[in-house]
Amino acid sequence: MKPPARTRTFWQSLAFALAGVHHAIRSQRNLRIHCTIAVAVVLAGFVLRISRTEWALVVTLIAVVIGLELLNTAIEALVDLASPEPHSLAKVAKDTAAGAILVAALGSVVAGLIIFLPRLWQLLY
Repeated sequence: MKPPARTRTFWQSLAFALAGVHHAIRSQRNLRIHCTIAVAVVLAGFVLRISRTEWALVVTLIAVVIGLELLNTAIEALVDLASPEPHSLAKVAKDTAAGAILVAALGSVVAGLIIFLPRLWQLLY
C-alpha cells in the first residue's frame, strides 16, 4: 500500500508518475504512435534547424498531445472501473476525451506544416 500523499517524498511521487507513463506506453498503441511521430518531428527540427521560438512551440505541442493521451488513458480506466457495462454516458466521456486528443493533434499538424513546409520547400526547390 502506498503512503498517503502528504507523507510521500518528491521521489516517490515521481516514481508513481513514471510508472503511469510506462504503463500507458506499454498499453496504448496511439500513445506509441504519438511518441514515434514526436521523435520524427524532433529529428526534423534538428535537420531543418528550426528557430528557438519554433522549438518552443514544437516542444509545447508535443507535450500537450502526449499529456492529453495520458489523460485519456486515465479517463478510460476510470470510466471502465465505474461503468464496466456499456453506458451512454461512459461512451460520451471516452469519446470526448479522445476528441480532445484529435483536436490537439490536428492543431499540431497545422503548426508543424507552418514551421516545416517552407524549409522543406527550400530544400526541394
